Amino acid sequence: MNRSTRPSNPSRRKAQPSQPGQVWFAHHFYVLFGSLKLLARTPLPNLMTAAVIGIALALPTALYLLLENVQLMSSEWGGVAQISLFLKPELEQGEIDNLFEQLYNHPDISNVRLINPDEALKEYKEYSGFKAALEALPENPLPAVLVIQPATNDAMAIEHLVNTLKQSDKIDIAQFDMLWLERLFIIMKIVRRGVLILASLLCLGVLLVIGNTIRLTIYNRREEIEIYKLVGATDIFIRRPFLYMGFWYGFFGGLMAWLIVSLSFWLLQGPVRQLVGLYRSQFEILTLDVSSTLVLLLSGALLGLAGAWLAVGRHLKAIQPH
Repeated sequence: MNRSTRPSNPSRRKAQPSQPGQVWFAHHFYVLFGSLKLLARTPLPNLMTAAVIGIALALPTALYLLLENVQLMSSEWGGVAQISLFLKPELEQGEIDNLFEQLYNHPDISNVRLINPDEALKEYKEYSGFKAALEALPENPLPAVLVIQPATNDAMAIEHLVNTLKQSDKIDIAQFDMLWLERLFIIMKIVRRGVLILASLLCLGVLLVIGNTIRLTIYNRREEIEIYKLVGATDIFIRRPFLYMGFWYGFFGGLMAWLIVSLSFWLLQGPVRQLVGLYRSQFEILTLDVSSTLVLLLSGALLGLAGAWLAVGRHLKAIQPH
């Protein structure tokens, strides 16, 4: 008697076919970490390549951070421009008050502070070190001073304001206290532009280094690529591992740059604290935060992808199966 056979497990169902999107992501995931395994086979040469990329990325990053710290430090030490007006000694208190009101209502001036002769003498005794000599004088030689904060930090506008104030017959000397800082800001602007130029050149160097490394890798795997093309593999399929290799080169180069910059600024913290301690400042050195670190790593990875893309697109077409 023939009996119909039934599956041993009636709950078993036919396997559902994989979705195209799942296959695509699975393949990319496999190639991403497969390319990392290929780099791990020759760690020393690849580590040297990542170190070269890291140094190239660390130089502009460190210079940019250094400029930010200098600007922050200069702002803390008096980044707000001030004009000191030394009044003529023969002025009466009423004339000083009238001048104060005029300057207070001036549209180009945001704040005015009056230092009378007694306050000026007290401050000078405290900070000059000539307290005994000043006490021996028969009368106070210091005039009243008006300290003005301009409404803008533009150097040309402040210079025009100073020249206007000098024309007053009640003002003996008009001194722009922040002229040195304005010169420093101009120098920093020039250096900042130089850093951008240097960063552009070094990024170009990173592209060339990664492109040359990928070119050598393609040359070493030439026979394997020819076999892939013989069995019908597309250029997109063959290109993918090399692109991810460029990604890893750039990523590890960015990681190396982060280590170099972080270590360098950690070594600078001790001397900087000693310097700011002399000025009784609470300044803390600015280092790479989380967002800056992510930008650095992402920049390195994108440069790696770009360099690999340029190299693969050029050299892969030249390889044809015999």
